[in-house]
Amino acid sequence: MAHKCLRFLSGATVPRFSVDVKANTNVKHWPFFEKFGGQSWPKEHLNKARMEIEELCNILRHEGVIVRRPEAIDFSEVYKTPDFQTSGLSACMPRDILLVVGDEIIEAPMAWRSRFFEYRAYRPLLKEYFKGGAKWTTAPKPLMTDALYDQDYPMRTIEDRQKLATEGKFVTTEFEPCFDAADFMRAGRDIFAQRSQVTNDLGIEWMRRHLGERGYRVHKVSFDDPNPMHIDTTFNIIGPGLVLSNPERPCHQIDMFHKAGWRVVKPPKPLMPDTHPLWLGSKWLSANVLMLDPTRVVVDKNETTTQKMFENLGIKCIPHSIRFANSFGGGFHCWTCDVRRRGTLESYL
Repeated sequence: MAHKCLRFLSGATVPRFSVDVKANTNVKHWPFFEKFGGQSWPKEHLNKARMEIEELCNILRHEGVIVRRPEAIDFSEVYKTPDFQTSGLSACMPRDILLVVGDEIIEAPMAWRSRFFEYRAYRPLLKEYFKGGAKWTTAPKPLMTDALYDQDYPMRTIEDRQKLATEGKFVTTEFEPCFDAADFMRAGRDIFAQRSQVTNDLGIEWMRRHLGERGYRVHKVSFDDPNPMHIDTTFNIIGPGLVLSNPERPCHQIDMFHKAGWRVVKPPKPLMPDTHPLWLGSKWLSANVLMLDPTRVVVDKNETTTQKMFENLGIKCIPHSIRFANSFGGGFHCWTCDVRRRGTLESYL
């Protein structure tokens, strides 16, 4: 039986338009963040997203999943550290902050200032799991001073971002370790990580040293992605030796997987219309699916071509739409976090 963490959108707040947010959002949405940063998201959109996630919880329960939620927090409250002042975002995406490796739950330090205190929503659950025997690790919390961000990072055009990404330059510097858990993808003893706008090399090295002591291998991978942030719409493992690889963001190390006998599947282009507001995230959330086990997948009911792809792979589709929830930056994989699964620890490389 798998445990998941989901939550309402109660208290969710538009992040303030700081350099870390600016580097990870589409230019066309900048006026929205400038105008509404620190305020609630559009009410009608928020309510529709809530209903979608409530139904997702019902679907997961019907499929035999135990659903748990973090605490509701008002993220509009302004907070201040010695180094910065801001309001929050939400606790909608547990995949961004929690990485489960065996019996250990790793609490990621995060890289956006608006997410500095997001961990507070999960603390009651983490304490409960710890009391139940889980290992609980909190990675070093970055100070998030101005030195962690390239204040002059050019980001207006895709060409600017692509050139910098190719050169290994991102809005986050190497001033101190930082990472989001969603920049790591696990397959047994192997964990794949990308350097991104929110995860730096020091963060990857912290994970490599921490997990290496327990026999896990952390591999750094990279992609043709002008604006990398979270790996699971680019490279999403859907079964033993089976991975979805975004055709618009090819993996530079793909030969490593071919040599290991992996089957690399390129998902079809998303069907989401251009008119749908995606303040955070991209249309490729169509590939951000949730595998309940190797034979069942929760997939967007609007993405019929993606469903067909899974059917051709012999995987049963459980269709549901979270289009409005997508607007807040996540698909099915992001909105959930596996805390417990049955299985054996294996090596696939």
